[in-house]
Amino acid sequence: MAIKFTKYHGLGNDFILIDNRSSSLPVVTPDQAIKLCDRHFGIGADGVIFALPGENSTDYTMRIYNSDGSEPEMCGNGIRCLAAFLADLEGESRNQDLYRIHTLAGVITPQILPNGQVKVDMGLPRLLAVEIPTTLAPAEEKVINQPLEVAGQTWEVTCVSMGNPHCITFVEDVAAIELETIGPKFEHHSAFPQRTNTEFIQVVRGDYLKMRVWERGAGITLACGTGACASLVAGVLTGKCDRTATVELPGGLLQIEWSDDQRVYMTGPAERVFTGQL
Repeated sequence: MAIKFTKYHGLGNDFILIDNRSSSLPVVTPDQAIKLCDRHFGIGADGVIFALPGENSTDYTMRIYNSDGSEPEMCGNGIRCLAAFLADLEGESRNQDLYRIHTLAGVITPQILPNGQVKVDMGLPRLLAVEIPTTLAPAEEKVINQPLEVAGQTWEVTCVSMGNPHCITFVEDVAAIELETIGPKFEHHSAFPQRTNTEFIQVVRGDYLKMRVWERGAGITLACGTGACASLVAGVLTGKCDRTATVELPGGLLQIEWSDDQRVYMTGPAERVFTGQL
């Protein structure tokens, strides 16, 4: 069966988008996704995203396979790309700019703004150790500035879930981090039973952060939307940044706000690259 796809990226975090609205099950297997994501022998991407029929009164359902075949709960850059993809699929019949998307992390609502950027209500951050999940603190306590031994070094980490787990540590210079070496050791640390994404953050100003990320299941990526959201929350919890800030990633800039209503909002681009057929 021929399968059409469109490739999008959000700040260089790139995805293969598949119109899966005719079935509630992904038309590509995790093993096939690994091959499609291969940058030498496949299309090349950080993940494959499926637009499935909505559940529980939502407009659509999002599922995603990482480049290693694992399935994360959600993806911030990915859901912006999904919103742009859905708008393209609907074409002239589109009568809305805001979508309610069912994900494994709950209902997420991306909105396409007049300037083409996508603003996403990422929901409430989850801060208790049991919600991350992590063993770095008792289940019903927050993990803020906790010591974590990784590769013979003690790091102060703060943990936040945006529907998927994040371990954030603040450093003097993100460029000096040997991400390809240290990232996997954080991801697979025994303190994180479901593995973890890891963000290294340099505070330039209270309203400006620099970030590098090692993503669970994908490795080094140019951007991570949920990671940027989690990092701002961690910065607020540790008194290092404002509740609204620009987050600079290797692929570009995201605007993140932890609003007074306690919800986190992310605004950034989603760009179509090309279409094809498998």
